[in-house]
Amino acid sequence: MTVLETRIIDIFVDRRMDEAYAFASRPENFPEWAAGMSSSLHREGDRWLAETPLGQATVRFSPPNAFGVLDHWVMLPGKPMIYIPLRMIENGNGTQVMFTLFRQPGMDDMNFDQDAAMVRKDLSALKRLLEQQKPAGNAGS
Repeated sequence: MTVLETRIIDIFVDRRMDEAYAFASRPENFPEWAAGMSSSLHREGDRWLAETPLGQATVRFSPPNAFGVLDHWVMLPGKPMIYIPLRMIENGNGTQVMFTLFRQPGMDDMNFDQDAAMVRKDLSALKRLLEQQKPAGNAGS
């Protein structure tokens, strides 16, 4: 069994978890904050597809759940499936978002560092989006 090196990348979002999860769990919202989920992400039947420089990717998302799980799996032509564990947990009145980055087989240090930097950028974009939205129930405020 191959064990992959991991990095846990996390960020605190000043937004209630139920509200943060309601936004982040919708696949159609991923392109708004996840650069790797290009603007070409679209649903085709029961599958989500995205155009990438490496070809068309099929993306599978975890079903909506009460546990803050936002895992997804990316399949590229001729490549092993990439598993992306992503979690949201309640932290006080806000939400802790945690991304587990796996170092892919054959990935050098520079590419792993670049991948981690992209994840940090994506999580920062999610934080900005969530913190800029008006909280539910305060639409008239």
